[in-house]
Amino acid sequence: MELALVVAVIVIALAFDYTNGFHDAANAIATSVSTRALTPRVALLMAAVMNFLGAFLGTEVADTVGKGIITTPSGQHGLVIVLSALIGAITWNLITWYFGLPSSSSHALIGGLVGAGLASTSVVLWSGIVDKVVIPMVLSPAIGFLGAFALMTAILWIFRRSNPGKTTRGFRLAQSLSAAAMALGHGLQDAQKTMGVIFLALLSTGHVQPGQGIPVWVKISAATAISLGTYSGGWRIMRTLGRRIIHLDPARGFASEAVAATVLYVMAIGLHAPVSTTHTITSAVMGAGATKRLSAVRWGVAKGIIAAWVLTIPAAGVVAAACYWLAHLILE
Repeated sequence: MELALVVAVIVIALAFDYTNGFHDAANAIATSVSTRALTPRVALLMAAVMNFLGAFLGTEVADTVGKGIITTPSGQHGLVIVLSALIGAITWNLITWYFGLPSSSSHALIGGLVGAGLASTSVVLWSGIVDKVVIPMVLSPAIGFLGAFALMTAILWIFRRSNPGKTTRGFRLAQSLSAAAMALGHGLQDAQKTMGVIFLALLSTGHVQPGQGIPVWVKISAATAISLGTYSGGWRIMRTLGRRIIHLDPARGFASEAVAATVLYVMAIGLHAPVSTTHTITSAVMGAGATKRLSAVRWGVAKGIIAAWVLTIPAAGVVAAACYWLAHLILE
């Protein structure tokens, strides 16, 4: 029974990784597609490849998710907790995907872990959650907004006397690079979260020891799942991020992606924090768009997105807690 549960957790974790890919594909490519810097299919292929490569850039975020959110009991009980967390996260991903809201898969997973942990009376590591989740969750969108606003302001000043046609063509080319950097950062951040959950399941059953690193097969599986999900596309969310918040031009698209990618790398490698690629790029799009004029940003759409952000952790946590109680009755 325990082995079957281990296999089920791994399969569902990879399914979450796949939904993360198609849910968050828009993060890397929506701005490039909306400004016509890249065609949708080329953009998706590029994002899938860069997601795969990004998954191998480090394990800092995976370590935080696998060891820094909750401490699970050993054996079957621990597996049920992880399984419930994943179901809660996938459920919220599908709900927000259906309504086209770019919510955070990362925070859905963390909310699922916390909800299942509280329902099971496991040890929730609140200090780690505050340091590695809550503070970065607030900082990354703020830095994304202000950074993109500042970079776009600088671009407007530097190119104020340049030929508009040449400048637009130049930034379309630059966007190919910034979109690739964004996709690489997405792989670095989000594939590692699935690695961390699988590692947590293996740790609770003794298949890996506390001092061991993440097995290579776990890295390859997570990287492959998120890449396949990305290539399948997330067109509903792409429309919201690429056009409904603000109609971007190539320069603003470049500024948004460049700043968001930088935040992802710094948070992952420097602070080991599992931040939301969705929150970061959406805020950066708002910041770059605000340089036109504040009214150019469709704040009504932005309010809906922010509401989804606020609800993500508690909503995924409630679903995960309900799944735990149900699974506890059936399996334990």
